[in-house]
Amino acid sequence: MEIDSLTRDSVAALYGRGLLDLVYEAAGVHRRHHDPAAVQCASLLSVKTGGCPEDCAYCPQSAHYRAGVEATGLMSVQDVAEAAARARAGGADRFCIGAAWRQAADGPAFDQVLEMIGEIKALGLESCATLGMLDPDQAARLREAGLDYYNHNLDTGRDFYESIITTRTYDDRLETLRRVRDAGIKVCCGGIVGMGESHEDRIDLLLELARQRPHPESVPINTLVAVRGTPLADEPAVPWDDVVRIIATARILMPASKVRLSAGRLRMDEAVQALCFLAGANSIFLGDRLLTTPNPEPDADAEFLERLGLRGAAAAARV
Repeated sequence: MEIDSLTRDSVAALYGRGLLDLVYEAAGVHRRHHDPAAVQCASLLSVKTGGCPEDCAYCPQSAHYRAGVEATGLMSVQDVAEAAARARAGGADRFCIGAAWRQAADGPAFDQVLEMIGEIKALGLESCATLGMLDPDQAARLREAGLDYYNHNLDTGRDFYESIITTRTYDDRLETLRRVRDAGIKVCCGGIVGMGESHEDRIDLLLELARQRPHPESVPINTLVAVRGTPLADEPAVPWDDVVRIIATARILMPASKVRLSAGRLRMDEAVQALCFLAGANSIFLGDRLLTTPNPEPDADAEFLERLGLRGAAAAARV
């Protein structure tokens, strides 16, 4: 879709097309911009879990809810380096670290995170971090440490946002993204479907993502993993075609971005995942956990990708 034609009506029209027609176009866009056999394989580690002061309704790490997640301190640099080495051995080419902070902590804790990034980079892995909101100095220091990507999701459309989170505004999120860009760090930014939002809210999210200039280099599409003890524990599963539809629309709107099929894959039928790859998803997380929620076993992922004729991006680059 041409930049000049990007309006809410045009995004809504694209999103509302017949599913097969939409997937067909998205598959063509994908092949024009990416190696269709390559899937980036990332690994995600929670380096500081639980006790978060935010009230995100989907998150078991929030201190506002009793979801059975025990708060922990910051992991050691050595433990993170060892986890990153294991991830690389398991096929990951990108290693992401997450800390349950509202605002990235200054002082020794932040210095420790900078050391973690150095260790990840020393292994030849792409690095990504999600640490909450950043000030400009923190963003600059992360870039100096070698951070490649910063993850800060918008989660949903602006109008629905306050139904899910009250402790941080939508504009707070956009300001952090601006600081990341200004520091020269690539952006990883997407959202979550299945929180009770409408199709209109999903269109709002896609429009907000596609308006960013440049587009986020990585766009994670998560489906809600409903966790007992959180306000969204009883939300029904997202219909499979909704997942494929948002993946395909994201691919057409942001043709050069990595579109990441993220949380919720464990509950997806293999055929649905395959259709998502056809529609333009070209990145997944390896490992049996994503922060605190379950994910498919690495061996199962490797066997599944092989059956589809897909390879990890690092392996595909060697062919």
